Amino acid sequence: MELANKTIIVTGASSGIGEAAALLFAEEGANVVLGARRDPELKNLADRIVRSGGKAAHLAGDVTGDAYAKALVDLAETEFGRLDAAFNNAGAIGDMAPVEDMGEENWQHVIDTNLTACFLSARAQIPAMRRSGGGSLVFTGSFVGFSNGGLPGMAAYAASKAGLVGLTQSLASQHAVEGIRVNALLPGGTMTPMAGDDPDGRAFIENLHPMKRMAAPREIAQTALFLLSDRASFVTGSPVLADGGISVRLA
Repeated sequence: MELANKTIIVTGASSGIGEAAALLFAEEGANVVLGARRDPELKNLADRIVRSGGKAAHLAGDVTGDAYAKALVDLAETEFGRLDAAFNNAGAIGDMAPVEDMGEENWQHVIDTNLTACFLSARAQIPAMRRSGGGSLVFTGSFVGFSNGGLPGMAAYAASKAGLVGLTQSLASQHAVEGIRVNALLPGGTMTPMAGDDPDGRAFIENLHPMKRMAAPREIAQTALFLLSDRASFVTGSPVLADGGISVRLA
């Protein structure tokens, strides 16, 4: 039970990596606080966890709102008495287009969802972790925007994820002395709804990876589990690649 009695917020929990992580963390003994926009999916996931003997609470909302970040922390402390960790995983790809064809609305939406939301989450979560005597934050980044992993048409996404690494490193440096670790998890292509359902598109992404496949969501969740657990007690400020080698191939 790697996460026994730890209370962990998981955003983007209604599907994909977030859903897989919530299930895994609950299996490993965590009290999970589930966040995402879609309430029916969150309720269904919370019910599955409780039926399996785990503990879960959920609250639907928009991660780009400051009030929602605070509400998830309040829910964690009200339901479970403390906050020990957070997997800030919610994200958006946005429209793929050259910069000259990209609308400002799309740019802002991607930056708000992938970067500003993580700032708001951290601002709400760190004081609660301080009250608990320490903790661990993990943000979901990407190989895109890191280690030469640039892809055409993804300027907004790449900029947001590159900025997230900078945020991670600054927070890690600031809060390490308080026993609060901060890391970024950088997945490669993963079989989630965000990856789309075009077989040719998926085959192209799979072939970019030296492993010639995409990750299952649970494989990425396993890396998040490590970073949130005490096994990673000396790991902070790190962009941790779980990308099937794609960044090595593109470097």
